[in-house]
Amino acid sequence: MSAKHPIISITGSSGAGTTSVKRIFEQIFRREKVEAAFIEGDAFHRYDRAAMKEKVAEEERKGNPNFTHFNADANELETLDEVFAEYGRKGTGRTRTYVHDDEEAAIYGCAPGTFTPWRDFDSSDLLFYEGLHGCAVTDKVDLARHADLKIGVVPVINLEWIQKIHRDRSTRGYSTEAVMDVILRRMPDYVRHIVPQFALTNINFQRVPIVDTSNPFIARWIPTPDESMLVIRFANPRGIDFPYLLSMINNSFMSRANSIVVPGNKLDLAMQLILTPLILQLIERRRRLT
Repeated sequence: MSAKHPIISITGSSGAGTTSVKRIFEQIFRREKVEAAFIEGDAFHRYDRAAMKEKVAEEERKGNPNFTHFNADANELETLDEVFAEYGRKGTGRTRTYVHDDEEAAIYGCAPGTFTPWRDFDSSDLLFYEGLHGCAVTDKVDLARHADLKIGVVPVINLEWIQKIHRDRSTRGYSTEAVMDVILRRMPDYVRHIVPQFALTNINFQRVPIVDTSNPFIARWIPTPDESMLVIRFANPRGIDFPYLLSMINNSFMSRANSIVVPGNKLDLAMQLILTPLILQLIERRRRLT
């Protein structure tokens, strides 16, 4: 953690909705005139697409059919740890971009499934990470210790699967069966490497559908925000003005002393109300030291 060079980490698995949460942060940054350096977890995959296929096949030959990007060993977490540490010390660092598709290939001039060259951060007020391992702790790294604000995005599992199925079918051309196979292969790594991070976050946002999602593999539509509730859990509720939040967000209520439940269509409002003062606190603390 660094008062002078703060780091915000958003952690969630593929299909969890971290990209939507990132857009809300971007809105806050623009409104409050905060300059952020952005890094994506995909940039720290250890293998490009072709090499990952080879590695998966190699692991299968060894008797491990469940090696995925969720696994710490499939990622350059030591490099990410160094980036976090350097930014905390000096406000500098570097990142790259994993190119997912033809549209991104046209932007970055690299083939889909490969990485761009490494590039240095521009001058910034804070560092913003969004990806799989922002709070990962292993026998080699402790990424959670670097972040000043840690956010988990954790829809209930069936909803997460539905979102992934629809996204991968529409944007990547996968069949439902292919996505199902990916989900099943990822489950051991999800349990071992992703889930433990949500006990280390400061705030978790969990969307819970209030419609039937019993069989996510045949769901024709993703439950809408109007068909969901949002459970917001604070690791430390001290200093959180729950009466104010309840008064500002209609139909919200407290489910536990550290948790507030709001309508799913109030995600943007809830995040704006909760996160804006926390971000401003980080920036004010930084400015007092510079």
